[in-house]
Amino acid sequence: MQRVKHFNIKTTLLCLTACIAQNIYAESESQDSIQQLPTIKVEATRSDSNLLNTPASVYRIEQSQNQNNIDVNLTETLKGVPGLQLNNRENYAQDLQLSMRGFGARSTFGVRGIRLYVDGIPATMPDGQGQTSNIDLTSLDHIEVLGGPFSSLYGNSSGGTILTTTKEGTGRDSVELGYSGGSNNKGRADITLQGGADKANEPSYVISSSYFDTDGYRDHSAARKVLSNAKLTWDLDDGSKINWLINHVDISADDPQGLTREQWKQNPKQVNDSKNIYDVRKDINQTQTGINWTKPLNDHQELYSMAYIGHREVTQYQSIPKGEISPNLGLDKDGNPKPSTSQMNPRHAGGVIDFERDFYGADLRWTGKDLLPNTRISAGLAYDAMNEDRQGYENFNAKGEYGVKGNLRRDERNTLWNLDPYLQAAWQFLPTVRLDTGLRYSNVHYESKDHYIIGLNGDDSGQTDYKKLLPSAAFTWEVTPDISTYISYAKGFETPTFTEMAYPTEGTAGINFALKPSTSDNYELGLKAQNRLGNFSAAVFQSNTQDDIVSAGTLNGRATYQNADKTLRQGVELSWNKKLWTNLTAQASYSFLDATFDADIPNTDPKKIIQSGNYIPGIAKNQAFVSFGWLPEQGFNAGVDVRYMDKIYVDDLNTDTAPSYTVTSMNVGYIWKNNDWKVRSFARVDNLFDKNYVGSVIVNDGNSRFFEPADGINWSAGLSVTKQF
Repeated sequence: MQRVKHFNIKTTLLCLTACIAQNIYAESESQDSIQQLPTIKVEATRSDSNLLNTPASVYRIEQSQNQNNIDVNLTETLKGVPGLQLNNRENYAQDLQLSMRGFGARSTFGVRGIRLYVDGIPATMPDGQGQTSNIDLTSLDHIEVLGGPFSSLYGNSSGGTILTTTKEGTGRDSVELGYSGGSNNKGRADITLQGGADKANEPSYVISSSYFDTDGYRDHSAARKVLSNAKLTWDLDDGSKINWLINHVDISADDPQGLTREQWKQNPKQVNDSKNIYDVRKDINQTQTGINWTKPLNDHQELYSMAYIGHREVTQYQSIPKGEISPNLGLDKDGNPKPSTSQMNPRHAGGVIDFERDFYGADLRWTGKDLLPNTRISAGLAYDAMNEDRQGYENFNAKGEYGVKGNLRRDERNTLWNLDPYLQAAWQFLPTVRLDTGLRYSNVHYESKDHYIIGLNGDDSGQTDYKKLLPSAAFTWEVTPDISTYISYAKGFETPTFTEMAYPTEGTAGINFALKPSTSDNYELGLKAQNRLGNFSAAVFQSNTQDDIVSAGTLNGRATYQNADKTLRQGVELSWNKKLWTNLTAQASYSFLDATFDADIPNTDPKKIIQSGNYIPGIAKNQAFVSFGWLPEQGFNAGVDVRYMDKIYVDDLNTDTAPSYTVTSMNVGYIWKNNDWKVRSFARVDNLFDKNYVGSVIVNDGNSRFFEPADGINWSAGLSVTKQF
């Protein structure tokens, strides 16, 4: 079957036109009911607009509608967002696999191509690598997901931005104690203290802490996580507002790694190292604090400032064999015997990764409203920096035992900083038409100083700069009071992370300065409606990317990366939600994403040439989600959701796929309130029909261990008690 190279945009435009006509008819029938619908405010585009008139794909998820969960992974909350692919690896050593419109799917761990924020404080490192593990779901209020062109407002990312907002303390002081457990010996205990301000200029507060552990679904996948989060909020007499946040996370997790297709079919719970010789595992310790301050200067001007600082420590043990020197393999270019495997190579960085990072930054922004008629102008300056001490060690000792820290094989000091000025403007030049524009100069500076210069391991020091001007523009037309449509364009920019630059593709030591940043041209046409038929949104998009950062392969747990000349992503996103009757709500979404290489990637081996038209691995072409929920403020509540994921190619050559799947989840709960007391209980079952499926893939794994199996049918239940004082 011949693939459709370019998406048929005419058909989509006809669909959008039909939707507009349908909603105009609905608006004329029930104008009164439309006026009673709540206005949903969003902050993701910094434009002080409501959801209906925001010229971007932005979705708001209320945590209050996702209460019947154990609250460990972001996959429990971020459900049904079109364009967002969020997979649970069942591997707490590697975090979740998160991609948006196909950007970020290359990641073997952590988050790439998507920026993360908690209360305006970056949860993404200055190099573009983010982690979801420090997001405290217990104290979460809501999440905004910004995709498409306007995500370029935040600089170094291509796919989008996820902004999480935690609760603010309100009312009387209270304490909440909770415990939940489930399959695989999961257990989570948490405590939350909160209270509003008693007097003016005094802070409200929310303080939470939790302990989680599990044996894991798979062999050698046990994990322990301690997470603490605190937020103080001051609403001052002069109209200004201050938020101070502090967060700490401590994780120790075993890593079962990926399986071959045969291993997955034979026993999805097994670890690829059946004898657990290497004891693959990871320890993470991170502390971060930040403060943001919003101050109105007068009725038309406002200042916003933010500053943060953090420290991160990671130790990771990999499954890399020691290897031997063998004359039978010949000599290398320096006349030395070639090693049969890489760790005996004098330039190899070892099988243990150990680094410490200090990261910090600030953001200062001025906003003027109606300084010119019907305008809003913002100008700001963002600064981020990171200092990293990175070491590599052999993963064996003199006795030949693996899973221990051996001799030093790498020692370097890496630094990174960026200083990005940006400008945004919005002009309501007609009663129903608005122009939004943005301009950001993103510049990132890398430097590595090599301290391990021994024998044949020479000086790998170096530096590089990445710079790009990022314009964006969007027109919004308010067709009727409850229907709007928009068209937008933006230039995207994404630098390689330090982790992606850590190893050259040949597997030796040194920084891979050959990696280039990716740039993209992003186009989007969208429609939004809010009426008696519900909240509806549709978007058609296309992203043309140059020098896309893609996986060059993963061997023995070590990933390397390269640039693809051109890639193409295009698709459609649909979303709908509605309150059907009293407390009964419904939600549905659908995503179509055609992501392909748009030019050949050459290789010295003709069998390994990646041809134009191949699908980008790690990306599902179709996704769908449907859910129903009975969500009263108290009493009995329940919900059911069904999620479909299309097949996913595992490598650039498209030699194999993780099969498509459909999974169902159900939950029930009960909330009891009486004066100063509140009791909440829940129970849920995930993968209700015990589907054996692959939850995520390790893209381009060199040992064909692509598959990370998902959990079978599993349950969880919990109880929390809240007392006000």
